[in-house]
Amino acid sequence: MTREQRKRDKDTLILKELIDKMFELAGHNLKFEDVEGRKDHWFQEYTMTEAQNKEWREWGTKLIMKKHRYNKYLANREMAFLDLYCGLKISDSKYDREESTEA
Repeated sequence: MTREQRKRDKDTLILKELIDKMFELAGHNLKFEDVEGRKDHWFQEYTMTEAQNKEWREWGTKLIMKKHRYNKYLANREMAFLDLYCGLKISDSKYDREESTEA
């Protein structure tokens, strides 16, 4: 196994942890495996509150700092990219949360 393959595997494991935690904090009964490989905009089908998103970003920043040995600036940047790329839709509206749980 090459160094690049090991880095890719490590990145995938960290991504899995981050996505699983995002679903857990948002209260959705999903895992990384449920959305892995999907080409649609699955992340727009589910919502999380602003507070849940903040908690997830803080938790994820600490995880990235630990696993990648990044400083806080780089870890925050990684989490911001991840949130932009596949973070759940933010909504503090009760109607939006009920709608997403019915889907």
